[in-house]
Amino acid sequence: MSNDISLAQGREYLAIPGPSVMPDAVLQAMHRPAPNIYEGALIDMVAGLIPDLKRVARTAHNAAIYICNGHGGWEAALANTVAPGEKVLVPATGRFGMGWADTAQGRGIETQILDFGRKTPWDLDQVAEALRADSGQTIKAVLAVHVDTSSSVRNDVAGLRRVLDEVGHPALLMVDCIASMGCDRFEMDAWGADVALTGSQKGLMVPPGLAYVFFNDRAAAARAKMPRVSRYWDWSPRAEPEAFFQYFGGTAPTHHLFGLRAALDMIHAEGMEHVWARHARLAQAIWAACEAWGTEGPLRLNVADPAYRSHAVTALRIGAPHGTALRRWVQDNIGLTLGIGLGMSEPDDPKGDGFFRLGHMGHVNGQMILGLLGGLEAGMTALEIPHGAGAIEAAAAVIAGR
Repeated sequence: MSNDISLAQGREYLAIPGPSVMPDAVLQAMHRPAPNIYEGALIDMVAGLIPDLKRVARTAHNAAIYICNGHGGWEAALANTVAPGEKVLVPATGRFGMGWADTAQGRGIETQILDFGRKTPWDLDQVAEALRADSGQTIKAVLAVHVDTSSSVRNDVAGLRRVLDEVGHPALLMVDCIASMGCDRFEMDAWGADVALTGSQKGLMVPPGLAYVFFNDRAAAARAKMPRVSRYWDWSPRAEPEAFFQYFGGTAPTHHLFGLRAALDMIHAEGMEHVWARHARLAQAIWAACEAWGTEGPLRLNVADPAYRSHAVTALRIGAPHGTALRRWVQDNIGLTLGIGLGMSEPDDPKGDGFFRLGHMGHVNGQMILGLLGGLEAGMTALEIPHGAGAIEAAAAVIAGR
C-alpha cells in the first residue's frame, strides 16, 4: 500500500485551543450586509445580549464588552481597579498567568508572582502565606487564571476565594476565564469572583475580536476610587450606557455581535449544565485514549491529576521532535490541525518540539473527538512513534457512557 497519498481533502478540522470551531449558525448570522448602528434592530438586539452573556458567567452583576482579544480584557480589568504603583499577587500555572502579570507590569503595577510551574495547580497554602505576609494589605488584587491555555492546568477559584476570606484580605479576586468560560464549570457569583473576563473565540464560539469583562459591586467601588481611567478602557459607560456607542467606546463590532447572538442562542438552548457535562465527557474520552497510548510509548498528559485538568484543552508531552512531527503529519496528510506547545519549552527542548495541545472547546461533539483521536493514532503509526493499543476503544467506551 502506498504511504504517500494525502487524505487532507474536504473540510479541515481545527483542533487548536482557540480559535475554536465556528458553528455554521454563527457564520451564517455574520454573513449579512452592514446594519444601521444608530437606531433599529441592532440596538434592540445588543440590549438582549447582555443578560444572556451574564448567564454564561453566572453573574447578576455588570458586563462590559470590548473590541479586543483576551489581552485587552486583562488590560481592561486592571485599568479599572489597580493604579500604577499599586500591587497585585499572581499565582501562575503557565504562560498566561505570566502574561497577565506582564500586562500589569506594563501598566506600572508591582507584581508578586507565585510560580507553581506548568504541571500542577496553585498551592493554596502558599497563596495564603503570601496574603498573610501582606500585613499592610497593599495587594489590591489577585490575578487568577482559571485554566491556563498553555499548560491545561485548571485551578480552584472557589478555593482561592475561601483563602482570601479566611485570611481576611480585602484584595479583589480577578479571574481569567478565557479558556474555561462556556466549557469548564465557572460560577462567578457563587465562587466569589469580583471580576471575570473571557474572549469570544473559545467556548463562546465567535471569531476572535471581542472580550467580555464582568464585575461586581466591590470591583465597581474600586473603579470609583481610581484617580483616572482612560476613556476606552473605562467600564462604567459600557456597563450602563446612556447612548448606544458607549457600549463599545465607538462604532459597534456589528458582525461579531450577530455571531454572538447566534452562539448564545445555541448555548442557552443546550443549557449551561449540559454544556459543562458535554465538555467533561469529551475531555474524559481524550484522557482515556492518551493514557492507553502512554502505556507503551512516550505520550504523557501534562497534568497528572484529572481533578486539575481542563475540560477545554489538553496539553501533551511526547518528546522532541515527535510533537512537531506529529502536528505536521496530521495537518498535511489528513487535514487535522493541532495546537503548538505554547510556552512549554524546556532546557533540552528550547522550541517546544516535544509538546502539543488539543483544543476540545465550544462546538465539538463525540464523533469529532473520535475523529481527532483516530487522526492522532494514524499519525503516530505513520511516524512509528511507539504507543499502546486500545486507545480508541477506551475513548469510545467513555463516550458510550460505559
